Amino acid sequence: MPANLTDKIANLPLTPGVYLMKDSLGHIIYVGKAKQLRKRVQSYFYNNKGHSPKVKQLVKHIRDLDYRLTDTEFEAFMLECQLIKELKPMYNRKMKNPLAYSYISIVDNGPYRQIEIGYEPSPQADSLTYGPYTSRSTVERAVQGIKESQRILCSSPHSRTTRCLNHSLGLCIGMCGGGEAVKQYEAVMEQIIRLLNGNSSSIVSGLEARMEEAALRFDYETAAKYRDYLGAVHSLLHKEKVIGFTGENKNIVVLEPVDEQSCKLILIKGSVILYRTLLAAEDLSSGQLTGMITAAAREYFRSSSLVAATEEMSRHKIDEAQIIYSYLKSSSGHYLLVPQEWLEDDGRAELGEAMNELIGNAL
Repeated sequence: MPANLTDKIANLPLTPGVYLMKDSLGHIIYVGKAKQLRKRVQSYFYNNKGHSPKVKQLVKHIRDLDYRLTDTEFEAFMLECQLIKELKPMYNRKMKNPLAYSYISIVDNGPYRQIEIGYEPSPQADSLTYGPYTSRSTVERAVQGIKESQRILCSSPHSRTTRCLNHSLGLCIGMCGGGEAVKQYEAVMEQIIRLLNGNSSSIVSGLEARMEEAALRFDYETAAKYRDYLGAVHSLLHKEKVIGFTGENKNIVVLEPVDEQSCKLILIKGSVILYRTLLAAEDLSSGQLTGMITAAAREYFRSSSLVAATEEMSRHKIDEAQIIYSYLKSSSGHYLLVPQEWLEDDGRAELGEAMNELIGNAL
């Protein structure tokens, strides 16, 4: 490691921020975020036996770094996402699937409905489509787990009269042979649709039961397989919630304590940060703080009508939405969802009361 880089790392602060790794030509090749910059950057160069081949390759090319401090970890996440979008560093791209998204489509294709995975939504007018998802492997693992657990892993999906090989292995209920099995299969498809719509957990319960049964038989390999299937299914369901939440284009007030003397106010519309400022809370009364935040919320949310709820759901928008959604759902998140009617004159009282409660919880 170059001496100048060793010194830079040793002098990094133990505060939130973003680090920008550079190669010998000074090009930014990787952007990352950290709650404590020094510890995170040091982890690349020390105790690195567990690093993936891609990370080891990245480290070989690092010759210098810059960093940008943020007041909070949440801001570091958002700044990282913004810089990756702007700079497109080589190793950030290498560490992600280069193909943008995957979709799950349920199409009426053949003797009965089929589940298809593609990089585009199905063009069929009467199909049901879910996504986009940023990990193709997660989608494939989840669908494989659902099919296997529900015994619809057919090896001849377009057959109408002959049962497939997987039927003899207990992986297919036999809809490929026609008869009553087709009705049973269609009932399973309805369960899958309810699962992907977030209206049923029966398939998840089935996967959990299979995992537990395998563990009781001391078949830990099978138990681990169903654990992985469960993780993939949960990931899909979580992503759908994130996309749905962002698509609603909510007005969000985030109030994060920075230290005993100050807090960070962040106003978000959907997944777009409209405004942020550091407030010296110790110098303001509760009433002054409420008044300042309420006025800012009314000003920025009322003037943000150009932020379109229908904006294309790009990879970066999904990443931004994931950061915001995860923060809001974490135990440390202090936030308020502001209905549009609270921004009108008739809603001042409700907005003020809600702001008082937010400040009381956050500080």
